Amino acid sequence: MEKGERFYLDTSIWLDFLEKRGENGERAIKLIQEIINNDCIVFYSVMVLQELENLEYSDIEIGDLFSVFKSGNIKIVHIDKRQLEEAERISKERDIPRRDVFHAILSRDNEAIMVTRDRHFDKLKDIAKSILPEEVI
Repeated sequence: MEKGERFYLDTSIWLDFLEKRGENGERAIKLIQEIINNDCIVFYSVMVLQELENLEYSDIEIGDLFSVFKSGNIKIVHIDKRQLEEAERISKERDIPRRDVFHAILSRDNEAIMVTRDRHFDKLKDIAKSILPEEVI
């Protein structure tokens, strides 16, 4: 991992970190520690927030999660109309959940590496580079 690298973390990585889910949780914790230590940038979207809220995480819990980063090192990104249309099209063409396509597009457009365990992203490698947490650390 290089100083200042940019990462977009899929919701599953946030959940591994939050819930300390076994070996995946340990890897997510190590990944986030490395990101912090190397002064890297992490992106997340409203969709990540919605997914966490749907799993009944409170605003306070979500805020605590993001507070481990320095304020300039964590950034929320929003999807625009052009990205939305592209995601809709790709989702239908490739039979991939729309949210996963959104995440890949946001990762690409923010020049960030997508960190995920979700196999849907294997079908999106032409849009965004995706890697497992252990490939970063």
